[in-house]
Amino acid sequence: MLKEAMLYEQLPENKVLCNLCGRRCTIPEGSVGFCLVRKNEKGKLYSLVYAKACSACVDPITKKPLSHFHPGSLVMSIATVGCNFRCRFCDNWMISQEKEIKGSDFPPEQVVKATRDHGCQGISYTYTEPTIFFEYAYDTATIAHGVGFFNTFVTNGYMTPEAVRTIAPVLDAATVDFKGGGDPEFYKKFSAVPSVEPIYESLREMRKNDIHIEVTNLVVPKMGDSMDRVRELATWIRDHLGKDTPFHLLRFHPDYRLTELPSTPIATLEQACDVSREVGLNHVYIGNVPGHRYENTYCPNCRELVVKRFSFEIVKWNLTKDMRCPACGQSIAMKGQLHPSGFSYPYTLI
Repeated sequence: MLKEAMLYEQLPENKVLCNLCGRRCTIPEGSVGFCLVRKNEKGKLYSLVYAKACSACVDPITKKPLSHFHPGSLVMSIATVGCNFRCRFCDNWMISQEKEIKGSDFPPEQVVKATRDHGCQGISYTYTEPTIFFEYAYDTATIAHGVGFFNTFVTNGYMTPEAVRTIAPVLDAATVDFKGGGDPEFYKKFSAVPSVEPIYESLREMRKNDIHIEVTNLVVPKMGDSMDRVRELATWIRDHLGKDTPFHLLRFHPDYRLTELPSTPIATLEQACDVSREVGLNHVYIGNVPGHRYENTYCPNCRELVVKRFSFEIVKWNLTKDMRCPACGQSIAMKGQLHPSGFSYPYTLI
């Protein structure tokens, strides 16, 4: 179904200005924006993917990754086709770069019902870029909040401050994914992104609106593994989001149109972790390396192991009820309580 878009302006000659993502596309009548899923019909902007889910799964919250938000919880994860980036290494390219509008009817009310029926504690808007299916996410998140579920975005962060302010009342957490340390040239070459500044604007707005934030950085060998860039990004996170903001350094795996590179050496990821800790971040993680010691959470004061993980599983929980280190009493920046789950995942609906 067509759904009139939020956050756009009508312009002369039946053009529209989309104010949803950092591209702020001017779209002539009959055309779509860069994302391919927002169309100008007779001077009005419409979402072409409203309630058209191309994927719906039950996931552990750790997969997003969110390590400090409702640990152990399960989320109903939904996506539509489309994206406002063109990452040559995208591991979800089959749906993010799909040019045809595809998907199964899965309206907001049914998403919330499925969330309840499958024992989830919240909903995650993920896999592709949730900004491009904003109306669908907004309506679903509003209903979900009304019945006590939380909502999270897994996003490239390329949304406008207006979009952040609009979704903020019903968005509880966001994982914001950087690539290549935030290097502007890397973004231009490998993701077709003209400027990285909108990502930082979006993060500052999320912080103002009290959205829980965790940041990831995909460390791409040879082309996006500069330790200077990692240091700059970690420093920015410390100064603008706070030293307790979780920072996840993700291992690259060759995919889509960037298959000539190897996976990121683990030594490179460990070096990036050390650099990030040196600038003062308290919780730095390595992702996509199951069993690595840097999957775990350690007390920033005494280095006691307080949460042990293996991949997406919490295998040992060593925090007090008020989220403190049992050895020294240091408060650990966790939002929400532990949710022990007996559910077997992944469970795919669509």
